[in-house]
Amino acid sequence: MPSISSTGRLLRRLVRASCRCPGLTVLLSLLFAALGVAYTPDPGHLWFLGNIFVYVLIFTPLFYYLKRNENGKLVSGLKKVMSTPLGLLPVAAAFVAEVLIINPQPYDLYVMNTHGFFLGLLAFFFGFCFVLSGEGFWKMIVKWRWLFLAAGVLLFALRLLEFRMNTAVPPYQVPIESNCWIISVLAFGHRYLNRSSSVLQYLSQAAYPVYILHMIFLYLGSMLIFQLNMPVQLQYVLTVLFTLSGCFGTYEIIRRVKILRLLFGLKVSYETRAYSPVPG
Repeated sequence: MPSISSTGRLLRRLVRASCRCPGLTVLLSLLFAALGVAYTPDPGHLWFLGNIFVYVLIFTPLFYYLKRNENGKLVSGLKKVMSTPLGLLPVAAAFVAEVLIINPQPYDLYVMNTHGFFLGLLAFFFGFCFVLSGEGFWKMIVKWRWLFLAAGVLLFALRLLEFRMNTAVPPYQVPIESNCWIISVLAFGHRYLNRSSSVLQYLSQAAYPVYILHMIFLYLGSMLIFQLNMPVQLQYVLTVLFTLSGCFGTYEIIRRVKILRLLFGLKVSYETRAYSPVPG
């Protein structure tokens, strides 16, 4: 039997993990309260769609104005600022300000709360600004991609080794680190994946429907496979394969039916288009 100290360590790890995974928090709460596991209607993993709808309502007038005036002083100034690494300082500053004002505990608990709403709001706004900035922005992040990656690695190492991933991490560090990782992913993706490809075209169109579907097949696969008497490693592999097969198999049906395409956020037309690389 495990000792009391080892049991205590296990419980502490579960609590720490639950803070980083809202679904695990709910499950642990139900189990420890002896309530059992039951179905409760809620948005589930699609909770953020309501936020996106609000963001669209808020920013549509501004985005429409900027797109209609791409040659104006405001957009020209934005492109000039975003063509240098210093242009990302206001972006990082906005995310740091959000943390200092909202004070989320912990930072990565952002599901259906004020922190998540404003975090998504900033990401939505700056994502549009990045795309609007065009070629200058993409060339800049590709040029400095190794610097952004090194900064992300160093900040993560500091959080891991110095602060042991606990709440003693300075509130400004995690949003800055997150920005470094995100810019790194964008830069390396633009550098190595920005090309015409039927595979990329297929996967880009499948991304949203697969995201909507994946929880259904993940839970269904877990329910069917976890009760089988086999090594846990094999259960994991079979669950992943079941989820992938279910998601992409259903997507193949969705993309061939017009009404289903509409419901899953795809263009109603079934014609395929060539993947267009982002300039830069």
